[in-house]
Amino acid sequence: MTHPTAACSMLIRRPVADVFGAFVDPGTITSFWLESTTGPLAKGARVAWRFLVPGATETVTVTAFDDQKRIAFDWSDGISVDMAFQAFSENATRLSVQASGFRGQSAEASAVNATEGFTIVLCDLKTLLETGRSANLVRDKAELISARAKTGN
Repeated sequence: MTHPTAACSMLIRRPVADVFGAFVDPGTITSFWLESTTGPLAKGARVAWRFLVPGATETVTVTAFDDQKRIAFDWSDGISVDMAFQAFSENATRLSVQASGFRGQSAEASAVNATEGFTIVLCDLKTLLETGRSANLVRDKAELISARAKTGN
């Protein structure tokens, strides 16, 4: 039996150091993806994340950290996330994200939702790094999720 995987990639017209650093630096990651983090992603780190969706939190355990090349981490629910950073040109980076470990009857739906979520994260990061401002894509998606939870729609 195969398990579904979430995958997406984005070309970001910034050097690898900038794109990689956006996930490592708490000040940057909270500009496009998270409300807060207890620390930077680093080799062996275990940090608590608070997402922009009210009440959504996660404990992240870094399982691989290769400076400017790869960050992999596990979430407490058994999902593993692997982010690969590859120079596309001198001032552009191909960032690929793959999430695996989806199980159960809703595994396919969870993988689809994760693909959508990571795609929105990468689009907002691209906008932030290329223009200097977040487009609030993650924030707006979080608002829709919150509203749906309150109304059931």
